[in-house]
Amino acid sequence: MRTYTLLFLLFSFLVSANSEKKIPSNIEEVTVYLTGAQIKRTASVNVKPGTNEILLNNLSPDIDENSIQISGLKNTSILSINFYIDYLERKKKSEALEVLKNKLEALLLKKNELENILSGLSQEKKVIDNNQRVGSDSTPISLEKVKEISTYYRERSVAIQNETYTISLKKDKIHQDIQDIQSEMNKLGDHTREERGEIKLKLDVPTATNLVLEIRYNVTNAGWFPLYDIKSQSTEAPLNIVYKANVYQQTGTDWNNVAITLSTGDPNTNNLKPALHPKYLNFVYRNHTNSYPAKKYGYKYNPTVRRVTGIVSEQGGAPLPGVPVIEKGTSNGTTTDFDGRYTLNIQGGRELSFSYVGFSTESIPIYSSQMNVTLQQDVDRLDEVIVTGYQSPSLLRGKAAGVTVGRKKEKEDYNQIVETKEEGITNARFKIKKKYNINSNADITVIEIDNFDMKADYTYYVAPELNENVFLTAKLGNWEQFNLLAGEANIYFEGSFAGKTNIDPLATTDSLTISLGADPNIVVKREQPNNLKSKSFTGSNRIVNRGYTISIKNNKQHRIFITLEDRIPVSQNKEIKIDDINTADSKYDDNTGIMTWKLAFSPNQKIEKQFSYQVKYPKGRHINL
Repeated sequence: MRTYTLLFLLFSFLVSANSEKKIPSNIEEVTVYLTGAQIKRTASVNVKPGTNEILLNNLSPDIDENSIQISGLKNTSILSINFYIDYLERKKKSEALEVLKNKLEALLLKKNELENILSGLSQEKKVIDNNQRVGSDSTPISLEKVKEISTYYRERSVAIQNETYTISLKKDKIHQDIQDIQSEMNKLGDHTREERGEIKLKLDVPTATNLVLEIRYNVTNAGWFPLYDIKSQSTEAPLNIVYKANVYQQTGTDWNNVAITLSTGDPNTNNLKPALHPKYLNFVYRNHTNSYPAKKYGYKYNPTVRRVTGIVSEQGGAPLPGVPVIEKGTSNGTTTDFDGRYTLNIQGGRELSFSYVGFSTESIPIYSSQMNVTLQQDVDRLDEVIVTGYQSPSLLRGKAAGVTVGRKKEKEDYNQIVETKEEGITNARFKIKKKYNINSNADITVIEIDNFDMKADYTYYVAPELNENVFLTAKLGNWEQFNLLAGEANIYFEGSFAGKTNIDPLATTDSLTISLGADPNIVVKREQPNNLKSKSFTGSNRIVNRGYTISIKNNKQHRIFITLEDRIPVSQNKEIKIDDINTADSKYDDNTGIMTWKLAFSPNQKIEKQFSYQVKYPKGRHINL
């Protein structure tokens, strides 16, 4: 009897194990966030009365388990949802990857053969070089024999060098082909990932039925970032802005013929509001440090950036030399030069860290190939010594507290690419008309979100203390309606590529100013004449007189308008006094010391502006003048 019981239990176990049903599913829609994406899959399954276990396999291993949602259940109920990683089921390698692998092996073999030939030629050349002595002291040799041997050495040496050069060129070409194939294989790398995601559902089914399930979940290793093309034919024409989304995904699963929605939301953002408590003053120890609020950066990581350049400066605009710039998570870094400039080749990191004695450390996502940073002074860190070593992607939905979170449809048939644009409480969504195939690799898929003309107020700007180049700027109003994000922009002016700039809409101003690049046809010089500089002493004070002349020449053949700014130092210490301030005809701000001129120039006109001031401070002290 015990034997029958054991057999029955074993049979029940096997039936239970085999009751797990694997069902295929397809990706229908993808909502791509700035960091991460929400996947919508559909699956059809026939269920029987009782408990049904369903397995959705061959999914991305990067699923956020907390984000899994199931709908289309009819009158069935969910007993459990579990997410697993299957390390045993290997994903079949793609045919393209196999072809590349075979090509790589053949090239490596050919490269090895060429290296062997080069090695042989090198040895032969060495033998010739070491055996150029003709004859011996006891054996005389004829002149004809000497000529014959010399001719052989010369001809063979030349032949070896020519053959070495030719083979080296072939080897370099093969080496480049190997790098290209390895790059292509890296793009297809996700096809070789062995771990696969699985979602197991346990359903309580009252009656037999067919269910069309909708499965939604969030994945990492995907996202999009903005890129703009800014075009203008002249300063009399409106500014054309092409707003593009660069979509990337390396989730381990291809998105084939899926509907794409781009969202400006980011489910990975900290959604907890801060709590402000009373601040009580007390005496502290010298090594006490203040806590500083987390800055809000709207910049998002751009995986296509391979090289970053920029200028690091302090709040007043002066460049900071010697600032360590580190690619976080690596030992790759550099320092700024005397003008605060830096250049860094990116090695796979996602953020740059800027740290300097006496300033708060800044960590910013690598969002552009040009990243200018302003460091904030931190008095509590002046006593610190910094030692640095380096080598030279679910959005909240629902109701809360009586507030309904919904989206307002802005416009039907928004444009030729976008079907609708919807605005919610905290984000905007662009529903794309066309379906896309986006493979899981290192490629970028570019989707044009918008293309519009904006009326722009063009003006030139120069701050010669910092940079004597004159920059053409375009001031845009009513820009908020386009939901622009911080990102890099290509500039095309008068039909030619004029360089790159950054669009930074993270401001509370009513207008958005875009820099369109420097104009070499406007020349600016800022000089300090000898009669406007002097140093002297009176009593216990030191007196420094400073003055500058700014010359601007318009070499263009049409009338232009320039905003000129310069500054006079502002004292933050009662022992440092600024006197005899002469700001000429500028608009002067006493609080900031900024002088502003709004100037109009005729063709070939030259204008000069002068200003001066005097600084008094105690002898034996040093100031940052």
